[in-house]
Amino acid sequence: MNDPQTMRELVDRLNELAYRYYVLDEPSVSDKEYDALYDKLVALENESGQVYDDSPTKRVGGEPLKEFLPHTHIHRLYSLDKCNSFDALRAWFGKIETALGYAPECTLEYKLDGLTICLTYRDGKLVTGATRGNGEIGENVTEQVKTIKSVPLGIEYSGEVEVQGEGIMRISALEKYNATAAVPLKNPRNAVAGAIRNLDVRETAKRNLDVIFYNVNHISDDADMSQTEQIDFIKRNRFKTGMLFVSSDIEKIIEKIRSVDRASLDFAIDGMVIKVNDGKARAVLGYTDKFPKWAIAFKFEAEETTTVLKNVVWQVGRTGKLTPLAVLEPVELCGATVKRATLNNYGDIVRKAVTVGSRVFVRRSNDVIPEILGVAEKGENAREIEKPTVCPCCGHALTEEGANLFCPNFYDCRAQAVARIEHFCAKECMDIDGVSIKTAEQLYDKLNVRAAYMLYDLTADDLKNIDGFKDKKTANFISAVQKSKTVDLPHFINALCIDNVGRVTARALAEHFGSIDALSRAQIDELVAIQDVGEIVAQSIAEYFERHADVIERFKRLGIDPVYEKRSGGKLSGLKFVLTGSLTRFTRDEARAAIEKEGGIVQSGVSKLTDIVIAGESAGSKLEKARALGKKIIDETQFVDLLNA
Repeated sequence: MNDPQTMRELVDRLNELAYRYYVLDEPSVSDKEYDALYDKLVALENESGQVYDDSPTKRVGGEPLKEFLPHTHIHRLYSLDKCNSFDALRAWFGKIETALGYAPECTLEYKLDGLTICLTYRDGKLVTGATRGNGEIGENVTEQVKTIKSVPLGIEYSGEVEVQGEGIMRISALEKYNATAAVPLKNPRNAVAGAIRNLDVRETAKRNLDVIFYNVNHISDDADMSQTEQIDFIKRNRFKTGMLFVSSDIEKIIEKIRSVDRASLDFAIDGMVIKVNDGKARAVLGYTDKFPKWAIAFKFEAEETTTVLKNVVWQVGRTGKLTPLAVLEPVELCGATVKRATLNNYGDIVRKAVTVGSRVFVRRSNDVIPEILGVAEKGENAREIEKPTVCPCCGHALTEEGANLFCPNFYDCRAQAVARIEHFCAKECMDIDGVSIKTAEQLYDKLNVRAAYMLYDLTADDLKNIDGFKDKKTANFISAVQKSKTVDLPHFINALCIDNVGRVTARALAEHFGSIDALSRAQIDELVAIQDVGEIVAQSIAEYFERHADVIERFKRLGIDPVYEKRSGGKLSGLKFVLTGSLTRFTRDEARAAIEKEGGIVQSGVSKLTDIVIAGESAGSKLEKARALGKKIIDETQFVDLLNA
């Protein structure tokens, strides 16, 4: 039975839920509930033959388009003048100040590294989505844009408006896509450009794109909106927007630019955009042939470049996993000379079709290890990278698990045994001081220490054979080894070298299971239900205990079998915290320890369950998400007050 009122209510309800999920990052129903409402709407639409213009069922079209049609923008979309030094930025601001006769208020926003998208709405309905093109004429990509769930199909404003934003593929979405893609995408910028310009909108939809809006290019009833008014209009009409900092002090703007931590963001940026805020001041300043005089882009140093892949060497890690390390023609990137880059695993090499002798894309973000993204140009004499069949360290036959290669020679593969000993002794594990990689190598070579539990049998006479171990250091080492038997469960789990399990996941496992015995018996479905544990991590945990039950038994015989004791009664008891940004009075470990001492819980990411976010300097995406979810945010001073209360 045709029921237009029910259909209208369902469309409005689903659009509201999509807005909360995709724009505010604040889901209010489960996926199951959303799907039930969506299926009900589809059934009504099929029954009635009617589909509202703003129905969420219109987001993915049918057959591929034949071609892109040209679209003429209502107003020209200008590009931006650029600078790459703070002195040049100060000079630009000085010219603005001279021209206006005063220091104007300016806004600061991220310069997103994606594809410019311009949307036209009339009578509250999305009419056209287009690329920038040459600034005057772009490509009509309306059907592609409709697949982006954060783009509203209808808005409150009833006049004619043209809004400009940047189409992006979030880094997390890119990683998720590449995990199963036959041909991985090289970087977020190429990923979004290829998706928007794909004639098959079903392929566009698979990439889970996003658009962040920053400009009202045309509006029928107000030509002189300030930048802050534009952003308010954008937010009011349920578009997604980014950070906005406002100041008339250029030094404060520069200080804010310096604080930006690109590595903490879930999207790519290549700079910051500075704009004079006031619309009337903009009109006074005007335009050149190419740029508005009232705006400029401060460009960051490039995080991506190309160079030649000279060779690939294989390294064996503490879990026995082999990692291919790319040897590169040296290239300058992010202020450093890059000579090496990771290729993750053999499956990564195959998917990216990387060959020795080819020119490759290399990306380096802040202090993150450089990574090869893909091939830029295949070399004339390029050769395939052979998959090793034996361990480069011990010669043992390798096993293959998914995309990874492993050396199963647990005790007698020197590389992995030495790495495990060093990790086991680290502060965030068993806290046995004085064991560097060189010491671990000597323990293996001279004292036949093949596994960490063998450290507990060493005597002072044994240690005389190790370089640097005089009487005092020997006594301290033996004392630290014995003291480590009282380690807590999270540190012990971290020390075991379970593949894909680090400090944060180790604590989550300890809190949930309470003992090694309970953890070792856990089934996959129980593991994946824990925060920070996905299917891959769960599989790694299950496989570890299946293979190394003997290791756990040996530790038990030494008296190492910790049980997790939940702290109660502390002033922070039960509260869940997230740490983000740089702290000045604490290291991250010290802040974590202070919270846990008072019964609090430290999470790795912000979620609906988070109570308090502690934001230090250069806080990034976690802070943004906390604001979107309405979480309590405190600075370091307030954190100290909380501890001292």
